[in-house]
Amino acid sequence: MEPQDVDMAGAVADDAAADVEEMRKRLKEMEDEAAALREMHAKVEKEMGSVQDPAAAAVEQVNKEEIDSRSVFVGNVDYACTPEEVQQHFQSCGTVNRVTIRTDKFGQPKGYAYVEFLEPEAIQEALCLNESELHGRQLKVSAKRTNIPGMKQFRPRRPNPYMGGFRFRGAYLPPYIYPSYGYGKFPRFRMPMRYGPY
Repeated sequence: MEPQDVDMAGAVADDAAADVEEMRKRLKEMEDEAAALREMHAKVEKEMGSVQDPAAAAVEQVNKEEIDSRSVFVGNVDYACTPEEVQQHFQSCGTVNRVTIRTDKFGQPKGYAYVEFLEPEAIQEALCLNESELHGRQLKVSAKRTNIPGMKQFRPRRPNPYMGGFRFRGAYLPPYIYPSYGYGKFPRFRMPMRYGPY
């Protein structure tokens, strides 16, 4: 009986050693896969530009401001208007570098455009074309402003009297109910009604 117990203990030890070795292999594979995923994630973040050093972000912001200083906003653009027609309309002001007509998610024009010139002096000429007509519509031309990230103007929502009036974020305040006899008046005292079954 003793030899059989020893053989079984040796078999159990061999199985345990094999299991430990298998677990080490799987752990090594998982670590390699995690390292590959971290590398791919870093590569994607670098391509997307979410990880930027502050110097590069500052240079990009200055470049954006420089481009915006050479651009104008054109409002009330006809929906059937093409970028070539807008470029031809502003060609008299100076050399047009790019025309961008904004569209919604379905590809339909939103009714405004941005015109970028090569030289900043062309902006003054372009502003003279304010209220000029293109496709029978009066254009609104103004200098393009630079959006500063994180500086969105907060405009609180105005209360709608048809949708329940004021909404408070704190404790619930029940609406004040004016008495039926009128604000600031006292009720008339009446005799209580007697019970009548019919």
